[in-house]
Amino acid sequence: MATYKEWVQGARPRTLPAAVAPVVIGAGSAYAVDRGIFPFAVLALLVALALQIGVNYANDYSDGIRGTDDTNVRIGPIRLVGQGLATPQAVKNAAFISFGVAAFFGLALVAFANTLWMIGVGLLAIVAAWFYTGGKKPYGYLGLGEVMVFIFFGLVATLGTTYTQTLYITPASIAGAVGVGSLSCAILMANNLRDIHTDPGAGKITLAVRLGEPGARLAYAGMIAVAAICSLIAGFFHPGAWFCLITFVYIIPGVRQVLRGSSGRDLITVLGRTGKFTLIYGIFLGLGMAIWRLPAIG
Repeated sequence: MATYKEWVQGARPRTLPAAVAPVVIGAGSAYAVDRGIFPFAVLALLVALALQIGVNYANDYSDGIRGTDDTNVRIGPIRLVGQGLATPQAVKNAAFISFGVAAFFGLALVAFANTLWMIGVGLLAIVAAWFYTGGKKPYGYLGLGEVMVFIFFGLVATLGTTYTQTLYITPASIAGAVGVGSLSCAILMANNLRDIHTDPGAGKITLAVRLGEPGARLAYAGMIAVAAICSLIAGFFHPGAWFCLITFVYIIPGVRQVLRGSSGRDLITVLGRTGKFTLIYGIFLGLGMAIWRLPAIG
């Protein structure tokens, strides 16, 4: 029976910045045009966090029952099913409870915002979360994980947060969505680069595997570069967004590690740094846009 600490570790806290950052950017975009609604931002954050936790438990369950998580060769965080710490059914239940929590807060958000059509978007997000590694042909095993991460933890999370508050999409929010979506992809790329030599043996052909190790390393650096370009673009609409550029000092060591060939456990450090950077990026970009217009708010 898994302990409380092991359940928390199984939720993979290092991935949660990918859920927080797009909401902060989306809310910042709304405040930047004097349309920010704090309670709506909180609800969006709860949806994103619950969905991310659900994805992580679902991955643990699906990879565990497939035998993808061979604990004799795998390097990385604990796996509840793969290491026999919890039964597959218990982890599956945890995933669906998390999805249920996300659905509850999502329904509350769209009801208060009077955007009921977005229920369909929420359902698609839950379906995508499950079939990342679930089902007979999980798209995460086909090299499409980054595509869906970009869509749901970049575009949907950011623009959905902005739209529920403003009822329209701003150019800066689009730039921010692309930027944070690229960073979410970088988190996944760092994770899959770590497992690039063990995933094929388990039938998991990630984008990193498809690109090959040199290509995957360049892709990681490119994703970071896209985020920088997007913060520049957002700054043309709300100059406070340019404050975000100073945060890239933090991720440079991680990019160097990847480009210089770090592997195995060294990439765990890169993964953690990329996750933290995604959160820092989101905070600086979101608050930068909001504060630039703060005197006009209210």
